[in-house]
Amino acid sequence: SSGTTAHMQIETIRPDKTRSMRLRSWTKGDDKALIVIDSPPRDAGTATLRVGNNLWNYLPKIARTIRVPPSMMMGSWMGTDLTNDDLVRESSFEKDYASELIGRSDDPPGWLVRLTARPDAIGLWSRIDIVFDDEYQLPVQLHYYDRKGRLSRTMLLEDVRVMGRRPVPMRLTVIPERDEGQRTVMQYIGIGFDVDVDESMFSLTEL
Repeated sequence: SSGTTAHMQIETIRPDKTRSMRLRSWTKGDDKALIVIDSPPRDAGTATLRVGNNLWNYLPKIARTIRVPPSMMMGSWMGTDLTNDDLVRESSFEKDYASELIGRSDDPPGWLVRLTARPDAIGLWSRIDIVFDDEYQLPVQLHYYDRKGRLSRTMLLEDVRVMGRRPVPMRLTVIPERDEGQRTVMQYIGIGFDVDVDESMFSLTEL
């Protein structure tokens, strides 16, 4: 049955160096995803599997699959500014956060929606402010606030292109608030919708 497949490049920018990775992903529905790193050679074959709110990493060097425990969800994914939580969160925003429309946003222009963590939600963010643009009603800017209410990072979704009749932000940038000269940029190289993705891909045995 149908899913989405993509080729991506991720650049992790640090004051002293920039690290580049190429990867492929397969997704199905809101809750299944497989990400495989193709380069650099030392990371090639490393894979991340997500099923629901569960996450596993396959490490080819030791030929082992390791589950990412809930306590590690806010940790860095593969040394980037993306968290493990970013990979699983999409499907549970509604469950973990209460949303309210705040009103218009000027910069960037659009509508501001505030997500506030429910008291029993496990995770780091106390709230997330999201600006949806007028043209496509897509999130274009997200501000993440930590448990003390401080701005922790900003995520920008840019370069929207219509692919297969769907608007897709081709570039995602994550900027940590308290780390000077640091950011992660994820760029789509290619993306395919309604692709035949085999259900068995999203299993530990396949990983």
